[in-house]
Amino acid sequence: MVERLVPDELWELFQRVVPQAPVRPQGGGRRRHGDREVLAAIVFVATSGCTWQQLPAASFGPSGATAHRRFAEWTRARVWAKLHRLVLDELGARGELDWSRCAIDSVNMRALKKGDLTGPNPVDRGKYGSKIHLITEQTGLPLSVGISGANLHDSQALIPLVKGIPPIRSRRGRRRRKPGKLHADKGYDYDHLRRWLRKRGITHRIARKGIESSQRLGRHRWTIERTMSWLAGCRRLHRRYERKAEHFLAFTSIACTLICYRRLTK
Repeated sequence: MVERLVPDELWELFQRVVPQAPVRPQGGGRRRHGDREVLAAIVFVATSGCTWQQLPAASFGPSGATAHRRFAEWTRARVWAKLHRLVLDELGARGELDWSRCAIDSVNMRALKKGDLTGPNPVDRGKYGSKIHLITEQTGLPLSVGISGANLHDSQALIPLVKGIPPIRSRRGRRRRKPGKLHADKGYDYDHLRRWLRKRGITHRIARKGIESSQRLGRHRWTIERTMSWLAGCRRLHRRYERKAEHFLAFTSIACTLICYRRLTK
């Protein structure tokens, strides 16, 4: 099961971003479980949606408590964002990323616990939740991801998300981090956002309130809707179980990495 959840190519990429295990100066201590087994356990929790306590340790080796501690350790080291960027670099070097038309959108997730970056959801009877904000390239691969409280307006996430696109390798030439064109629905219909995008040389296609239907953008925006359904394949994201925002963002980054990795292995 470990090799199925963490194939050799993914493991090789992960080894490039995982920090070295801490060494006890005095020696001794318990034997540390292998990183590959722990990573497989974390991927299992992310994709199956089970709790850490329900993790079948007999299949992986580390217990749920061990996997959770290592997950928190790697989250503090920003391993998941680095791994996502590394997979994007591999895709970019192969010419698999299409920057000509990108799209931005968000999806709401109900929070089972109040914590960082949660808020009352105005479209879910005020129940607390979080939003996942996403920018994808033309074929639907996630380039930049972020989270916020469910009560944050979508428009406030556009600038941080665009700035959050990392410099990604290209088949030839310099690294790239700027889309050619950005598609968005009416939630982003603000003049200051259009000016900001134009200033950075990004063509915008944002539906105008009271003038046109968001459906007219469907020819290009359906890809990000499909990406949202791909995210739902990571069952841990069906609800927000984590009190800490960085842990919820970590699972979101893991889901984005797996989406990109599947394209890498096609």
